[in-house]
Amino acid sequence: MSVRNGEILFVKCVKDGIPNRDPLNESDARRIFGEDDGRISLSDVSMKRDVRDYVQAKYPDGGDDKQHFIFCREERRDDGKLMGRESLARSIIERANLEDKATVKDALMKAAFDVRVFGAVYSVKKEAFNQTGPVQFGWAHSLHPVETKYVQGTVVMPSEDVKATETGEEGGKGQGTIWTSYTLPFAVFIMPGVINATIGKDTGLSASDVDLLLEALWLGTLHRQARGRGLQQPVFMLHVEYDDPFFRLGYLEDYVKLEPERDVWLGGNPPTALTDVSLDVTKLADVLNGCNRIARVRSWVGTRANIIGDIPGEVCNF
Repeated sequence: MSVRNGEILFVKCVKDGIPNRDPLNESDARRIFGEDDGRISLSDVSMKRDVRDYVQAKYPDGGDDKQHFIFCREERRDDGKLMGRESLARSIIERANLEDKATVKDALMKAAFDVRVFGAVYSVKKEAFNQTGPVQFGWAHSLHPVETKYVQGTVVMPSEDVKATETGEEGGKGQGTIWTSYTLPFAVFIMPGVINATIGKDTGLSASDVDLLLEALWLGTLHRQARGRGLQQPVFMLHVEYDDPFFRLGYLEDYVKLEPERDVWLGGNPPTALTDVSLDVTKLADVLNGCNRIARVRSWVGTRANIIGDIPGEVCNF
C-alpha cells in the first residue's frame, strides 16, 4: 500500500514537569508567544526525539528486516568517545549488510527509519547530502495559558568526599547541594504534522513506516520519561489521509478547543488533572465530514480522556 498525503494531530498532557525546556531562559518552559498570551511550547525536535527513542528501544538491532535503525542518536565507541556522522552511518550500513549500495544516502534511506521519515543532513566530505523528510511536525503549543513555578530542594549526597586534615579536622563538603528548577502542575499540548506523499517516494517511506510513526508518537510519550520532563500521557491522535497527493485541509489544530477555557486557567484554581478538562473536537469533525477528498480517517483516544464530538472514521488503539 502506497503512502498518501496526510495530516496528523497529536494531543498529550503532562503533570509536574516541563517536557521541553528553554536553555536561554534558565531552563524554564519555552515561550514563543507574547507575555499576554501565556501559552508555552514544545519544539518539533523534542517530539521527534520521543519517536526516535521509542523506535530505537523497540528495534535496537534494526529489526528483522534491518530497516529500523536510528541515525540521529548518540552512540559511543569502545573507548567511550562519541561517534560522528560518518562513523555512525558506516556502523548502521555494516549492520544492515548494505555495503553494496551505491551511495551512503541510498543505504541510509534503506536502513534508517528516521532518515526515511524525517530526512537527514549528512555533511561528510564528498558524500554530503541534504534530504528533506516527508513528515514534518509543527511546534506543540499548550491549549491554554500556563504559569510555571520556581521550586527548590536539596540533594542529601555531598558533592565531595569528607577527608581528615593534618590537624584531625574533617575537610571537604559534608552537606548535600541545593537544586532549583521550574516546573508546572499540569498542561495539555497539541501538535500538528503533515505527510508529503511526493517526498515520501524519494525517501522510500512506506505505509508501515507511517504506522510505526503513529505508534511511536503515542507509546513513545509513555516510554520517554525523566523527572524534569514530568509524567506524560497521550490524550488524542488523528491521522487523515487524502486521495489527492497535492491537497490537505491544513491547520486542523485550529478546530480543536479545550474546556474550560482561558479565564479558568488564569484563575486561582486552574485544572490540575486530565479528568478536569475536556477536548472539544466538534468543529474538527464538521470540517472532516464536509471534505470530499479524504481517503481515510483514523483516531486514537486515551482511556481517561473526555472527548466532545464524534470524529468520523476508524477508532484505533495500540
